[in-house]
Amino acid sequence: YKDTVIMVFYCQRHCYEKKYSTTVVACKPAKQEIIVNGKKKKIDCYETTFEDTVMFPEGGGQPDDRGSVDGISVLRVLRRGGEAVHYLEKPLEVGAVVTQQIDWKRRHDHMQQHSAQHLITAVADTMYGYATRSWYLGESVSYIELDTEKIPKEEVELLEEAVNQRIRDATPVHIVEYDALDPKLKEIRTRGLPEDIVGPVRVVTIENVDTNMCCGTHVHNLADLQAIKLLYTEKGKSNKTLLYFVAGARVLRYFGECITRETQLTALLHSCPSDHQRLVEKNQKDLKKCAESVDTWGRQRSWITGSTRTT
Repeated sequence: YKDTVIMVFYCQRHCYEKKYSTTVVACKPAKQEIIVNGKKKKIDCYETTFEDTVMFPEGGGQPDDRGSVDGISVLRVLRRGGEAVHYLEKPLEVGAVVTQQIDWKRRHDHMQQHSAQHLITAVADTMYGYATRSWYLGESVSYIELDTEKIPKEEVELLEEAVNQRIRDATPVHIVEYDALDPKLKEIRTRGLPEDIVGPVRVVTIENVDTNMCCGTHVHNLADLQAIKLLYTEKGKSNKTLLYFVAGARVLRYFGECITRETQLTALLHSCPSDHQRLVEKNQKDLKKCAESVDTWGRQRSWITGSTRTT
């Protein structure tokens, strides 16, 4: 066990590793807030730290990993200074050598979305000068907050083509560590480092595209992203635009959900997909006419009833 805690963990140096053996440094009872059925709930658990970890703690816009340690479920992993604090369902003995195992499907998904964000951010800046102010990695779709009032549809299409070309080119991604005081860091794009940073700083470079400080886990090559789909834009706060996207396995999942809805609409409307919009608009107009007719009939009935009572 090293006396000096570090910012860079095993998970960041070995993003594709799924298992790791390490030693328990500390373990104590604690309460931690987690999401249960969509609601926040504080539960009893065990706050545990290890000599190192294969599990990424929440940070840099990327959610934390899930998994298990010797079969015990890991509920959360949070960074505290140079430590990764794990919240487990059951306690572990201090000094014990244990095996950590991550939920690879979740980790790989986060890697794909995070690397996709770096790529979209860099290309949007290069092509149109749209700076990224923030981003959000959601459970199903993510968005990037761009410093522009709006993005024309044509630009979105060209941006999508450009980022996917980088994927088709199988562009390598490199990660290098620097000392926190290295003057080279001043030349690298960042939104700022945490005040409690300890140890080396990671710099993620997409070859010939972007260089950026980042603590997250990333793919080794853009080919691992498979594809990026830019979904739509939405007006954000302070004249910003939110650009929604999916990458990697999420593209197929999103497409599959669209096909399911299309199939259901086809059955309901008894028409081919190309007619869906026309038929829905027609149904809306028909419903509006029906509502107007009912309203007119109601007013006439009230007038007739009122006249009869007066007579």
